[in-house]
Amino acid sequence: MKKKLIGVFLLMSLVCGSISAQGLPDRKETLETLIKVNNYFMKKYADYRTPSYNGIIRPSNIWTRGVYYEGLMALHSVFPREEYYDYAYQWADYHKWGMRNGNTTRNADDQCCGQVYIELYNICPDPEMIKNIKVNIDMVVNTPQVNDWWWVDAIQMAMPIYAKLGKLTGERKYTDKMWELYSYTRNEYAKNGLFNPKDGLWWRDHDFVPPYKEPNGEDCYWSRGNGWAYAALVRVLEEIPADEVHRTDYVNDFLAMSKAIKKCQRKDGFWNVSLHDETNFGGKETSGTALFVYGMAWGVRNGLLDKKEYLPVLLKAWNAMVQDAVHPDGCLGYVQGTGKEPKDGQPVTYDKIPDFEDYGIGCFLLAGTEVYKLN
Repeated sequence: MKKKLIGVFLLMSLVCGSISAQGLPDRKETLETLIKVNNYFMKKYADYRTPSYNGIIRPSNIWTRGVYYEGLMALHSVFPREEYYDYAYQWADYHKWGMRNGNTTRNADDQCCGQVYIELYNICPDPEMIKNIKVNIDMVVNTPQVNDWWWVDAIQMAMPIYAKLGKLTGERKYTDKMWELYSYTRNEYAKNGLFNPKDGLWWRDHDFVPPYKEPNGEDCYWSRGNGWAYAALVRVLEEIPADEVHRTDYVNDFLAMSKAIKKCQRKDGFWNVSLHDETNFGGKETSGTALFVYGMAWGVRNGLLDKKEYLPVLLKAWNAMVQDAVHPDGCLGYVQGTGKEPKDGQPVTYDKIPDFEDYGIGCFLLAGTEVYKLN
């Protein structure tokens, strides 16, 4: 009997050892990686005022930079360094806490910077910080249109702002309007909406809803586009209260997406740019992978996703990015350039710098910060 017990103990020890070997990465190493990647960006783009020159001149408060600063603020939340806060604050202040096309814009890409303005306000409140974004969102709230988010990226760019303002002000009008905009995009836009409940994934816009097909006959589910929607759900659920009337709807979509995303992970840990067609510009892609890690890590940490089922998935992806995508100087490889489908920004390689570096790094910082919080 004693021998049997010893045998069981040894077996359990081996199993536990195996789990431990596949366990969480060292927190110090994770933080060092995040600092290295962020330092690369802050050094290369030290002048936050400099606009982007890719075909046309774009001011530095465009959505790509807004996503970077979302990642920087996430890093600041676990490693609060004055230089991080100053870099974000001075960027926002330079743009007078405004949007590139003014306070009357309804374009979600323009509004993206508002997420960071609100986060900076929450650290050190000054009404000037959120005056413009609040005026802008109030305009949307006070008008009947609900068709603003006609591409899936828009959900991440704008949706969390409504959740943040709802939490900040305590007014339901923001979360009510948020649901109207979201549900229209999800269920009604392009006849039946951009979300396919059967597959648990989103089409990017009306150009990709059926009968459009990938070369292998599958529906076109673009990795980063689905990553934007996944991240938006996380950022909304982080803000809205437990009794918010549509919280269960958001949770259900998050769970459906998690299940779908898990199914199409590559063997090396990354995800392809085309989630259901690995032959259509197949290969490692960092920005979509990072957004999926961000969402899964948050879901595991908050008890929405089963740890045994999803932790190995997200850790495999995180470790793959750290090992294969992060250059010695902190530059990120395998980041698809801007676009809306698999063929855009190709080729995606280790050494190729995408047309905009900021959003890929922002996504990576969001992912790594959530992995860091798992410990």
